[in-house]
Amino acid sequence: MSTDEHAPRPLWRRVTGSFWFQLAAAFVATGLVLSFVAKPYWVPSGSMEQTLQPGDRILVNRLAYVGSTPTTGDVIVFDADAAWGLPAPDSDDPVRTALRWLGEVTGFGPSGPHTLVKRVIAGPGQTAQCCDEQGRVTVDGVGLDEPYVTNDFAFEPGTIDCESEPRSGRCFGPVVVPDQSYLVLGDNRTGSADSAHRCRAAEVSPSCWRWAGNVVGKSVAVIWPIGRWSGL
Repeated sequence: MSTDEHAPRPLWRRVTGSFWFQLAAAFVATGLVLSFVAKPYWVPSGSMEQTLQPGDRILVNRLAYVGSTPTTGDVIVFDADAAWGLPAPDSDDPVRTALRWLGEVTGFGPSGPHTLVKRVIAGPGQTAQCCDEQGRVTVDGVGLDEPYVTNDFAFEPGTIDCESEPRSGRCFGPVVVPDQSYLVLGDNRTGSADSAHRCRAAEVSPSCWRWAGNVVGKSVAVIWPIGRWSGL
């Protein structure tokens, strides 16, 4: 019998073959995928109904905008800044912190405290406005076809529109989207605190606008519950 059969395994093989090393490697690999490739997110509200329902888990492609930018119609996840008026995370409660971390990793629970999902309407340098004669949102003067919109504000030419008194709550702008920013709206227009939420009046301050800037990625599919599996 060869003495090689009784020779101790090299240290690197003993380390890499251990359960704890393989577990740590799995966590690292999962972290890299979640950080740079794809990540699940939990939908917290009804602002995107009927496209997304409260409690849906969606898969976000974090590589979608490598070498490109969001375009009109994309459903994006972004980290909202202070202008969106979201509460600060409760960092003093270790249980809530742990549950939020678990939710961010798995999608089964709240995502980041400042993470929102909306639909892109216009990008940097584009001019957005509502409404044209048909009551549509326009981008650079072109009316958008938005079959996904539900619960829109009332609009009837000559009765309640952007010239009537009172005017339609659908109306906003015109506004030019700043650099590195996006104007985003919810599909559930009357139930969404979106970019135009505070700007649907005849006279508003420029500070009423809220922009999506720190884009996490593009929402590509509903992955839970099973009955709602679908692409976006």
